[in-house]
Amino acid sequence: MNVGIIGGGIMGLSLGYFLAQQGIETEIFEASPTPGGLAGPLILEDGTAVDRFYHAILSSDGHLRELCTELNLVERLNFRETKMGFYYQNKIHSMNSVVEFLRFPPLGWIDRFRLGLTVLYAQFVRNWHQLEGVNVEQWLLRLSGRRTYENIWRPLLKAKFDGGFDNTPATYIWSRLVRMKSTRGGANQKEEAGHLIGGYITLLQAMTEKIEAAGGKIHLGCPAQKIEIEGNRAHGIRLRHEVRSFDAIVVTSQLPIFRRLIPDAGQEYLSFLDKTDYLGLVCPLLVLDRPLTGYWTLNITNDNIPFTGIIETTTYIDPQYVGGHHLVYLPKYTAPGSPWQQKSDDEIRLIWLGHLQAMFPHFDPARIRHFVVNRARYVEPLHGLNAAHLIPPVKTPVQNLYLATTAQIYPALTNGESVTRHARQVAEIVAANGRQ
Repeated sequence: MNVGIIGGGIMGLSLGYFLAQQGIETEIFEASPTPGGLAGPLILEDGTAVDRFYHAILSSDGHLRELCTELNLVERLNFRETKMGFYYQNKIHSMNSVVEFLRFPPLGWIDRFRLGLTVLYAQFVRNWHQLEGVNVEQWLLRLSGRRTYENIWRPLLKAKFDGGFDNTPATYIWSRLVRMKSTRGGANQKEEAGHLIGGYITLLQAMTEKIEAAGGKIHLGCPAQKIEIEGNRAHGIRLRHEVRSFDAIVVTSQLPIFRRLIPDAGQEYLSFLDKTDYLGLVCPLLVLDRPLTGYWTLNITNDNIPFTGIIETTTYIDPQYVGGHHLVYLPKYTAPGSPWQQKSDDEIRLIWLGHLQAMFPHFDPARIRHFVVNRARYVEPLHGLNAAHLIPPVKTPVQNLYLATTAQIYPALTNGESVTRHARQVAEIVAANGRQ
């Protein structure tokens, strides 16, 4: 059995690795000259490789840590205690102990109790299906109360969804509360985050080596033009100058891209794929000569600040592993059609640094070594109320054609843990069908 995989991101490479482990020959076709997709590297002007977007590995990411063990990468996996804070009414408030929580200014005693109860309650929800039809605002109001919702949850949701979130189910916040609670371990409940030395490219390179050692091939800078379908059967991948034939084809791209590759599929299936949309991302990386906040995540509740938070990854990544730099990501999630995606890099830099200067009046722009604006149109699939039936299955209606995409990862978050786990599951499905 030989399998053609479209997409050399973390999903595609993980899938290729898991198939290779079962003795299945694979070829991966990636449009970009570098592997990884959203998990890929960014090369700074001084030659330092860093993650293009921010990522963290949690101590609870069991599948990802198991994968690192398989690939002999455990010694390159580092964890460090981190801190989280809120930027509220032009001040930073630490939220890393019971005492700090009880002193949090926006909330009264009852509000704090209900906020803690919300986090605790989420840990005991086992059947997430019961949350699918519950609006996230209604769920949070019922558990946390109006004051906590207006001061904490509403601004965070508004920033995440670039405005409206009326059709968002409670599963969205539930999955985040469960994951973030898992970062706190031990009796003192200190938060920890981890990383691979060298970034996710370390994992990607290790899987690449295993794929090639098993006889597989990875073609970079080689975009797929079309999937050839005849009689409702996929038989090949059209490249620039040839068509490559495979026993099975797996596409790992986002749904709008997948749809463009299969114009000859049935119209009913194409219309089904159109029903899922995505949040985009505009994410400047601020490379500094010193720390900015000392917090891994600084949540921003001010409506006038465009970026949704300040993510300082060098609070858990030793700067020695990233060229002695301090890395600060300033993400802005964008709704479909958002004008933020159309703004130039210079406009983004001017707006972002203006707000940063207002937040930190003593911030000196001379500390900036690099300012790089990264963008992606399809980052996080949007799942509406009672929309689980719109999740596309791995086996498509087209014979020999499979789909492995982040839109299938629900209600879990899309991160290295869930993506690699999903890739393993898809590999099992493809292999099982190949044996039939």
